[in-house]
Amino acid sequence: MESQKQSGPEPPIKVSTINCIDLSNPDIGESVALLKQACLDCGFFYVVNHGISQEFMDEVFAQSKKFFYLPLNEKLKVLRNEKHRGYTPMFDEFLDPDNQVHVGDYKEGYYIGVDVPENDPESEKPFNGPNVWPADGVLPGWRQTMEKFHHEALEVGKAVSRIIALALDLEVDFFDKPEVLGKPIATLRLLHYEDQFSDPAKGIYGAGAHSDFGFITLLATDDVMGLQICKDKDAKPQIWEYVTPIKGAFIVNLGDMLERWSNCMFKSTLHRVLGNGQDRYSIAYFVEPNHDCLVECLPTCKTEKSPPKLAD
Repeated sequence: MESQKQSGPEPPIKVSTINCIDLSNPDIGESVALLKQACLDCGFFYVVNHGISQEFMDEVFAQSKKFFYLPLNEKLKVLRNEKHRGYTPMFDEFLDPDNQVHVGDYKEGYYIGVDVPENDPESEKPFNGPNVWPADGVLPGWRQTMEKFHHEALEVGKAVSRIIALALDLEVDFFDKPEVLGKPIATLRLLHYEDQFSDPAKGIYGAGAHSDFGFITLLATDDVMGLQICKDKDAKPQIWEYVTPIKGAFIVNLGDMLERWSNCMFKSTLHRVLGNGQDRYSIAYFVEPNHDCLVECLPTCKTEKSPPKLAD
């Protein structure tokens, strides 16, 4: 009788070294080179000196915590609707359904998008519509803080898009123009990860392994480690590396859309969140282009020897 081969323990976890882009750096060539190297290597990089003050970042995190501290019955009054606005309870999402067979993500969240009134014809488009908000009497000033952050984060996203354009040998405003990011699908998501311990062997995660489907994602985090990236999703076994939080910085990652746009030259990388027994708070900002933006292989990313890898 043949003995069954036992799978060994997961390889030791390590910390990833990723590039840092300073948006105040007057040497744009240096920023482009650092960003391009990051996009080719792992699709993750830090952005600092992005124009949002540390004082305001701290306020956004404080207001986020105030919402998640509310009783569950209060949070359920603003439950996520069909336009993906509002509260998502603990275990609501299964980002890695193949491995999360018993329980969903150990996180709760709150979606805030571009506010489009119901009487606006644009509200008929997917993901467009009015936001939902906790009552002013419950969280005074909360809406105003989040609306301001949504606006400022979009400006950071546009600044990053200009460097990405240069890294792809495009005009600097290729993405930052009305027909691409003029009316974007930009979604702010507040996140709270419960103080649980993840166990990948049992399919228990803060957030299951996934790649983002959009253009780029900006992520602000507290100082609790949790985010991991896997640079080679096809490796056996997969090697997971932690991304260290940097106070005041955004961690930026590329989405599947940009990987397709760049003919798979730039990477949309698998990532997940593991809990370590501490509460963890983060704020994700997902940037996607206009609904009617045509996404096809960029002219600078294809040649006769390297035709488009994916059908447009």
